[in-house]
Amino acid sequence: MTAADPKQRLLDAALLHVPFDGWSDATFRAAVSDSGVDETVARALCPRGAVDLALAFHQRGDALMVARLKAADLGEMRFRDRIAFAVRTRLEVADDKEVVRRGTTLFALPHHAADGARAIWQTCDVIWTALGDTSTDVNWYTKRATLSGVYSSTLLFWLGDDSLDHQATWDFLDRRIEDVMRFEKVKAQVNNNPVLSKLMAGPNWLLSQVKAPMRTPDLDDLPGMWRSPQNDQSQG
Repeated sequence: MTAADPKQRLLDAALLHVPFDGWSDATFRAAVSDSGVDETVARALCPRGAVDLALAFHQRGDALMVARLKAADLGEMRFRDRIAFAVRTRLEVADDKEVVRRGTTLFALPHHAADGARAIWQTCDVIWTALGDTSTDVNWYTKRATLSGVYSSTLLFWLGDDSLDHQATWDFLDRRIEDVMRFEKVKAQVNNNPVLSKLMAGPNWLLSQVKAPMRTPDLDDLPGMWRSPQNDQSQG
């Protein structure tokens, strides 16, 4: 993406208006006028107007986060600290808190809630992928679902945080990750208990049939696939 990219030009122009008019049609019209992008082209690129620009803004933030993660030295960090660093980085690349707040308001609306949930899920998928996640089973989903809860709650806390350098937010984030670690510890204890593991044999078998999405140039199998015994035999 470059400055010549018409969608990015629209987004850059819109960001000047979002703090005042939100991600609204007024903002979109102003972005078209200020960017010099032909309105027909703008409507083709963003059929839903400012909603599509808000999603483009979110995707830009994900890309900036990935760039910073690749440039950072994460080798000496515990994995939980890498997760915290990634979430913190994602929030820090959002320069204008009011723009993010306006987006949160937009995607809280019932008819845009699915887009908001999808954007958070994609951010968490990007984080896990950037940190080298190789899971191919149900853990692919549970990791992203758990992180979605951590990320979304931390985002809301950050929006209302006026502490120095957002230290209260980073403390909040650490507590949420600690909660997740406690849950994982309990789950491990259940799996290691002979009696409980027998009781969970059926559900665990069922969960073992859930596979991560298949992603190839010709197929993006979201949200996932069900592996049947026939598929297992044909692949054996």
